[in-house]
Amino acid sequence: VQLQACGGGLVQAGDSLRLSCAASVRDFNTYSLGWFRQAPGKEREFVAAIKRYGGYTYYKDSVKGRFTISRDNAKNTVYLQMNSLKPEDTAVYYCAADRGLITRTMNNPAAYAYWGQGTQVTVSS
Repeated sequence: VQLQACGGGLVQAGDSLRLSCAASVRDFNTYSLGWFRQAPGKEREFVAAIKRYGGYTYYKDSVKGRFTISRDNAKNTVYLQMNSLKPEDTAVYYCAADRGLITRTMNNPAAYAYWGQGTQVTVSS
């Protein structure tokens, strides 16, 4: 499984970005997908996840109402729409995938077997 994330960039506070993560995998809809981020000097943290078949989404509290995760199973792609960006959202964003997730593990990076390379998001104040 290969994941390729893109869409990061340098924006100002209040701006929007949409991250994309394309997966080279068969049966994409059988994978749960997550977005995580890691700021310098900090641990990787959960941002959002969407369960396989696309029925359930889960968000870090601080991004609820600002970020939206979605998936296009026909394109083997997961998206993270980020609105009202804040400087504290600055980090490298990673997409991840796994087939065996249950709801209570979707926010745990250790539960994901496959990872993309990361895309930098920088939000200036």
